[in-house]
Amino acid sequence: MKKRIMLGLIALLSSLFGSQAWANSEPLTLDWIDLVPEHERAQFDSRGMPEISHDSENPQSLVGSVRPELNNSQVKIPGFVIPLEGDDKVVTEFLLVPFLGACIHVPPPPPNQIVYVKFAGGAPIQQLWDVVYVEGTLKTEHVSHDLAEVGYVLQGTELTDYDDG
Repeated sequence: MKKRIMLGLIALLSSLFGSQAWANSEPLTLDWIDLVPEHERAQFDSRGMPEISHDSENPQSLVGSVRPELNNSQVKIPGFVIPLEGDDKVVTEFLLVPFLGACIHVPPPPPNQIVYVKFAGGAPIQQLWDVVYVEGTLKTEHVSHDLAEVGYVLQGTELTDYDDG
């Protein structure tokens, strides 16, 4: 009996320490296709981009849902910044999109291909035409913005240059 209790206690402590190690691990690096549920991925091309028309008269496609299992995940995702709030030094809120010009020159991608990013203290403005990595806590939360409907919100903690190596 004592041995079984001791083994149970060891298993409990291992799971607690294991979950602590998981909490301190590297963020999950996502590609844009990872934001799309498996059963909906046929709507996207081989690069993970939605099949879109470049006709600016077409509205945003609202087809597609989010992946609820990603809610509250620590993630790192590359993308292009569309500033929404901030000043000439920092940006505090922006849309992260999978391709240059999304939401501006062409119809917005579906909501599950746009991330609304909030940086409480502000992230430094870098080259807005370059790809950046954004890290933080991802939420499956709908946001309706003038530019687009959004399926994910990310509480940003770090913004870094994209490194494809």
